[in-house]
Amino acid sequence: MPFKKHLDSYGPFILVVLIILVIWESAVRLHLIPAFILPAPSSIGIALIEHRQLLRQHLLATLLEILVGFVLSVICGALLGTGMFLFRPLEKAIYPFLIISQTIPLIALSPIFIMWFGYTLWSKVAVVFLTAFFPVVVSTYDGLHTSGQAYKDLLLTFGANRWQLLAKTQIPLALPSFFSGLKLSMVYCVIGATIGEWLGGSIGLGYFSRRMAGNMQSAEMFAAVFLLSALGVVLFLMIALLEALFLKKRGSKR
Repeated sequence: MPFKKHLDSYGPFILVVLIILVIWESAVRLHLIPAFILPAPSSIGIALIEHRQLLRQHLLATLLEILVGFVLSVICGALLGTGMFLFRPLEKAIYPFLIISQTIPLIALSPIFIMWFGYTLWSKVAVVFLTAFFPVVVSTYDGLHTSGQAYKDLLLTFGANRWQLLAKTQIPLALPSFFSGLKLSMVYCVIGATIGEWLGGSIGLGYFSRRMAGNMQSAEMFAAVFLLSALGVVLFLMIALLEALFLKKRGSKR
């Protein structure tokens, strides 16, 4: 029953997707759109099957970059966001640099990372980290600031200290905001990994799509783009599922 309920709720979306695919396939088959500009969905599916071994290797490389960069951004972002909340001088010193870091185009920074780390995993991880770090910091910091004053006042009447307030009320109440930052950060990780591979990679879906674009193999290029999109959706849903399970468990304990 729950599966049928979710299927019914996404019925209009599935219907729209099917209509788009039919129109897309028909337009290419009728030569209304050149296949080298926009290949038919069936051609993309064939490319996915024919190059599945090679695409799997590139997919795993991209996934590794995403996961390493995401874990580093979550650890550092959560610690920095909490530190900025607890120590006001740290906030005043660091927050402007966080804003500045988001105004610098990643295309300009990627060659610098390549010069520092070479054509290794870490040059791509650096791009992913810089892309995904900011949402985690801001969501952690804002979530801690929006914690309920009533709970804080209640614990203060019982003699709670600053760290007890943080552990008992501020961190639990900040979790919805924190998980929102994680979901946004995960999507940005996919973008960052793709940019890093485009500009200086020798493996990964971004590198593969760039190489296929240079060879005018549009079906293979779109196959890589499809996998990148699917990877982003799956990772986003995993974070959303983790959020639902964690918050449900916390709610049941309360």
